[in-house]
Amino acid sequence: MRSFLLTLSIIFLTQSYNLSESATPECTLTGNSLENVTSVLTTCKEISIANLQVPAGETLALHAQNDSIITFEGNITFGYKEMFGYLIIIRGNNITVVGAPGHLIDGGGARWWDGLGGNGGKSKPMFIQFRLKNSLVKGLNVKNSPQHCLRIMYSENVILTDITFDNLDGDTQGGHNTDAFGIGYSKNVTITNSTVYNQDDCFAINSGSGHAFTNNFCYGGHGISIGSVGGRDDNLVENIFIKNNTVVNSENGIRIKTNHNTTGIVRNVTYEDITIENITDYGFLIRGDYLNGGPTGEPTPGFELSHLTFRNIHGTVQSRGTNVYVLLSDGVASNWTVENIRIVGGQKKDVRCLGIPSDCSLSCEDHNGVPSHYVSFFLLSSLMFLNILL
Repeated sequence: MRSFLLTLSIIFLTQSYNLSESATPECTLTGNSLENVTSVLTTCKEISIANLQVPAGETLALHAQNDSIITFEGNITFGYKEMFGYLIIIRGNNITVVGAPGHLIDGGGARWWDGLGGNGGKSKPMFIQFRLKNSLVKGLNVKNSPQHCLRIMYSENVILTDITFDNLDGDTQGGHNTDAFGIGYSKNVTITNSTVYNQDDCFAINSGSGHAFTNNFCYGGHGISIGSVGGRDDNLVENIFIKNNTVVNSENGIRIKTNHNTTGIVRNVTYEDITIENITDYGFLIRGDYLNGGPTGEPTPGFELSHLTFRNIHGTVQSRGTNVYVLLSDGVASNWTVENIRIVGGQKKDVRCLGIPSDCSLSCEDHNGVPSHYVSFFLLSSLMFLNILL
C-alpha cells in the first residue's frame, strides 16, 4: 500500500506542473553574477537557472514564491573559496525543482577535497540544502560535492525522484563526508529511483518521521543508515520505510547507529528487499557506541530501538568483513521482526553480538565465520570417514 500511494503521489505532483514552458529572459539567472536574484524571485514563478557560474564565496539562495517552478539548465558551476554554509539553498512551499535534459550541477569538489571532509583541513561548503513543503525535486544531475551533498532540513511532504549524484572522482582525489541524502528535522520525505556514487552515507536520517527510501542504487559509500541519532535537539526517528534498494562496493550495507552517551528513540523502521554486494566491513550493522571519531566499544543505555523489521536482506561481504554485527546495551531493543536474512562471505569469527531482543530470531553466530551449512557438511563428512575406517 505504501508503494502504491508513493507512486500516485509522484504522478500527481509531476502532472500538476507544465514543465515544458521555458522561463522568459527576465526570469533567467545566467552568466557569472547573482545581482538579479532578488528581482527574479520576487517577479517570477517560472525560473530558469541556466549556464550560471556562482561567484566564489557566494550562495545561490532561492527563496521562491509559492507554486514556483525552478529549472536547472546547462552547466551550473561555482567559484572556489574556503567557506562554510551551502553552495545552493532552495526554500519554499509547493515548489517544483527540475533538471532539464543535459544539465549538470557541478560543485567542483576536488578543489576542497583533502581527505578530511568536515573533520578539519580546508573549510568546505555543503552542496544543496532544501527547506521545502509540499514540493517535488525531480531529475537533478549533481556532481562532485565538497562534502555533504543533498540536505533536506525542516521540510515536510517532499518527494525527490530520479536524482543522480556522481562523486566517483572523490574515490581517488580525497572526497570525504560526501553524504548523498541527509534528512533532519523533517516529516514525510520520500527519495526514490535515484543513483548515488559517493564516499559516505548514501542515505542518512538523524531525526524526523514518515520518510521513505525506495528503488535506489548506492555505490561506494557507507550504506543506508539510520543515524547517527542522539545528542541533537531532536533525537526521534520513527516510521521509516526502506525498500527495494541495492548497495554495492560500500563499507556497510545497512546500519543503525546511535551516539555514545546520548538518549533517543528509533522506532517503527522497516528495511525490506535489500540487496548488498561486495561490502568491505559490515553487511548488517546496529551499534549503540557510535562516535564520529570512532566507536567506543561500549554501548550506551537510554535509547529505545523498538518495532524494527528486517525482511529479505541478502548479499555478500568481503572475507575480511563481518556479515552481521549488533552491539547494544541490554534492554534498549524490543519487538524486532527478522525474516529471511542471508548475508555471506565475511569470515570474522570473534564478533561481539549484544542486546538483540530475546524473542528475535537474529543471531550473529548463524551469520559470521564459517557458514553453518559448511559446518554441517564437515561434520557429516567426518562421520562418513570414521565409518569407513571402522
